[in-house]
This record gives sequence, C-alpha cells and structure tokens, in this order.
Amino acid sequence: MCLSVPAQVMKIEGENAEVSVGGTMMSANLSMVDDVHVGDYILLHTGFALQKIDADEAAETLKTFSEFDELNQALDQEELQTGKRIV
Repeated sequence: MCLSVPAQVMKIEGENAEVSVGGTMMSANLSMVDDVHVGDYILLHTGFALQKIDADEAAETLKTFSEFDELNQALDQEELQTGKRIV
C-alpha cells in the first residue's frame, strides 16, 4: 500500500519544489505533474508529486489525518491507564 500526503507548493525551481506538509517543509519533484504553480496542492509520495488536488480535497485529507492522530493518542492514553495493549 502506498501513502501520499497533501502538500502545498511554496516555491518552484525548475522541476523541483519546496512544499509544506502540515507546516513541515519538504522537497518535491514535479516532473510527473503538469501545470503546477506556487499555492497549488499536490499529492506527495516519497518526494514525488503524483497529481494536483484542489484545496478542499487537501483540507479534507489533512483533517482525516488529524482525526487519526487524535484517535491514536487516545488509544495510547488508554493503554497507559489500563496497562493493556489495544490492537
């Protein structure tokens, strides 16, 4: 299974871009995606832009990631309190 994450393009130099993933800056190769501009959102996988996505889709995906993180933290807390591993 592959996982790609939404990233906002902050700066473009040739086929490479500086992108923001949840506030963390990363590099992205844009060679597989056409017509990308600063401010656009892309799906980023292992340093490569796979496709452009719209801002609403990016926001919804990032919201889902945040919800998973909150759930994971709650499960970790429950494990600490009960001493039982939750699978």
